[in-house]
Amino acid sequence: MDAMETMDKPLSTMSAYKSNKPDFPLLPKIINGGIAGIIGVTCVFPIDLVKTRLQSQSIKPNEIPQYKSMADCFRKTFAKEGFFGMYRGSAVNILLITPEKAIKLTANDFFRHRFSDRSGKITLHREMIAGSLAGLCQIVITTPMELLKIQLQDAGRVQTSGLQERPSATRIALSLIRSKGIFGLYRGTAATMFRDVTFSAIYFPMFANLNKLGPKTTYSNNGSDSETVFWASFLAGCVSGGIAAAAVNPIDVIKTRLQTLKRAEHEQHYSGIRDAFIRIWRDEGIKAFFKGAGCRVMVIAPLFGIAQTVYYLGVAEYLMKKFRLASDNYSHNDYKQQKQQTTKKLRMTENLSKV
Repeated sequence: MDAMETMDKPLSTMSAYKSNKPDFPLLPKIINGGIAGIIGVTCVFPIDLVKTRLQSQSIKPNEIPQYKSMADCFRKTFAKEGFFGMYRGSAVNILLITPEKAIKLTANDFFRHRFSDRSGKITLHREMIAGSLAGLCQIVITTPMELLKIQLQDAGRVQTSGLQERPSATRIALSLIRSKGIFGLYRGTAATMFRDVTFSAIYFPMFANLNKLGPKTTYSNNGSDSETVFWASFLAGCVSGGIAAAAVNPIDVIKTRLQTLKRAEHEQHYSGIRDAFIRIWRDEGIKAFFKGAGCRVMVIAPLFGIAQTVYYLGVAEYLMKKFRLASDNYSHNDYKQQKQQTTKKLRMTENLSKV
């Protein structure tokens, strides 16, 4: 009997873990991701437009660049196209950034939740896998969003170079679908996947570990239930996003060139990632792979800092409670309290199994 009880105790511990494991709050995470994307894009879109135009222009050694720097591009664009010109392409981006960011942030949290052990801890390589899978999930939205956004953002540059037609997102999408089917919207998918998977594999583990170093707000007397203060999460998001953005900028340059449909007469067309890499390296040098890097860092850093702040503030949880969309008055700290209670139950079960 004792032998049987001893054999049963580890099984009971595992079953207790499975039954007590906190549910994954999917809906509030999706809403938070969407809100974070909309706020972030609205704040940094003009810088993203400058980044796209700097990356799109190809310059041979003896040619004079249309835009000499980030400041020069910003000044010329604003002078020629005005305030609203700086937000060209923002409508389609804001429309699609909601599902894109919701998928990315929610998928990462989901995979981290699945890959973590009973105590909620996760190893670095599993963090990287979770981030990579999140980046992979988002490309179904990211690729067409980036393709349409790039055409609209780059329109002012190519018009100056002699192409006068002003496109719209609807016209571009319909034209691609008529000529190449739905897959026409997925031009540059491989480059987009390479960029987003690499970015997410760097960003999410780095953020999680930097976030742990920040000062904590404690919700219990013994300090067992705490979370990083919001400004530390914001800074962790900015630093991690900036570093990851700079690291993948060469891939982003290649992706932008591949997804630019209309180019000026003197500019080259590329057949794929390898062709783009070889031609850019040969004609423009290694510096070309870091075009727009400063702009990209300035876009991504606050974008993900804002995302983490939205998560911290629990905007979705507040809205769900306000409009009675959450069951049992779901609040910002319910999930954390559920995890804390689960951990206590697991410890009690493990202690009993050792008796």
